[in-house]
Amino acid sequence: MELRHLRYLIAVAETGSLTEAAEKRLHTSQPSLSRQIRDLEDQVGVALLTRSARGVVLTEAGRAFIDHARLALSQVDAAVEAARRAALPSKRRFALGFLTGLEMKWLPRAMQLLHQDMSTVDVTVSSDYSPDLADAVARGRLDLAFMRAEPDYDLEYRVIGQEELVMLMPSDHKLTKRKMVEPKDMIGEPYVAMANKAKVLRGVIDHYLERSGVAIEPTQGVDNPAMVMSLVASTRGLALIPAYIQDLMPWSVTSRPLKNPPMLDLVVGYSRSNTSPILEEFLSRLDKFVPDATSL
Repeated sequence: MELRHLRYLIAVAETGSLTEAAEKRLHTSQPSLSRQIRDLEDQVGVALLTRSARGVVLTEAGRAFIDHARLALSQVDAAVEAARRAALPSKRRFALGFLTGLEMKWLPRAMQLLHQDMSTVDVTVSSDYSPDLADAVARGRLDLAFMRAEPDYDLEYRVIGQEELVMLMPSDHKLTKRKMVEPKDMIGEPYVAMANKAKVLRGVIDHYLERSGVAIEPTQGVDNPAMVMSLVASTRGLALIPAYIQDLMPWSVTSRPLKNPPMLDLVVGYSRSNTSPILEEFLSRLDKFVPDATSL
């Protein structure tokens, strides 16, 4: 069994298609990918994938196997990153990640916590969506990320604030005449939802709709807020999104506050196995950051 077998299985499971995984994720041929999956199943001794009406899905055995496969790959990546750092002991590096759109508010405050170390530390900054940030922290590519508490990763989380959901809509939608909206206003309207990759956000939204007594099926499901905004504008649909997305909205969409909106925790996430002294120092100063961050 080789690492590529694990990556191939994960790609197929995430795309739900051998063809899409081969062409778009792995850049190989579909027959070659199928052979690799069969080789993996032969080594494991059970079927890991099966075909269904929804495409290619994991079997019960596959679901049990893939969690360990993801952990194994993340540990390999972390080991590679640790080796690279050890090879450059004189170069102290600290990698920060931010939710796309929130770096403008968080980055200056984060840099204030590091200002005492700036002359000796090479600080790198990147932005991404929360599940991707969690993956990067777990793999050792980031030391710390400002994100949501993603449940599928073995990370430590510290809450630094909260934000509410708002309703996104086309700028000329009839609901723009209201100062506040509520979930029942979505009934009968196209509904653009976050896909299952954004599990934390999707779970909060689904629970909010359920306790509001609103049962609606998404007309589209997408992975990131930028695509949500695009679909809202093009399909004239509605969506529930974190309030920070309002800072990124184009002219074609707008938002309205929700009645009794649910709150989302904002956290910093890091790996407990990360022994970076810069991370330790940063976390020791985090209490100075929290009072400002809670207003986001």
